[in-house]
Amino acid sequence: MPPVKAAPFDSAEVATRFSTAGRAAGFRVELYGKIDAYPLIALTKRAPGLRPRIYLSAGMHGDEPAPPLTLLKLLETGFFDDRATWFICPILNPTGLVRGTRENASGHDLNRDFLDVRSQETQAHIAWLQRQPPFHLTLCIHEDWESTGYYLYELNPHQRPSLADSILTSVRACCPIDQAPVIDGRTTAATGIIRPIDDPLLREMWPEAIYLRAHHTTISYTLESPSAFPLAQRITAHRTTIETATKRLIHDLSKTCAYPPPSQP
Repeated sequence: MPPVKAAPFDSAEVATRFSTAGRAAGFRVELYGKIDAYPLIALTKRAPGLRPRIYLSAGMHGDEPAPPLTLLKLLETGFFDDRATWFICPILNPTGLVRGTRENASGHDLNRDFLDVRSQETQAHIAWLQRQPPFHLTLCIHEDWESTGYYLYELNPHQRPSLADSILTSVRACCPIDQAPVIDGRTTAATGIIRPIDDPLLREMWPEAIYLRAHHTTISYTLESPSAFPLAQRITAHRTTIETATKRLIHDLSKTCAYPPPSQP
């Protein structure tokens, strides 16, 4: 499939909507940086008692508008309630989103920037992450213009109960699964599931998920919708998978009646 030009995206306006909806939902809205005139914001909401800590990010690539719009829809409809403590970075690459380009305004692919950090966006993002506690689950929301269906990456070095099958089963009703045996140059472990080399020491460039696996979590998913599909369908697909992953994790941890801190990688 040919690349799809992303629809116009007003990063400042979307950030304002996140801030307004976040405060109304009880989130703390933090400005952790600014790129040109565009804010870098993070939203945190700490639930009472012992709850799992779930991190979500979006907007890493500027030609992938569905992920931030999905998180905004979930926020505005009240999904992020007191079942968990939430950490959300919804617009990681505001200048790329405005331009509809994968890279930021300086030409950097931010999702290859978490080892030899060059960009101001990644520097600010990492500084914010370093102030947070370990996460029980991280979800990095993305799109892929080459994909013929939905798929995911799983990083699960400690072999915790996998959420991958549940995620893909849930999304089938609204979006096909990519059936290719090789996706993004990687052989799939199962239909729609990529389990890449997850040892940070063996990776020459670090995407966000590898950085998170190295420093902040022991289970991480990168969720990929096919950006050649209609925007509304992609938003529905991401919404479905995010809801499934978080509900499944919350259910699994609640059975133990305890939420110990995630072990450090």
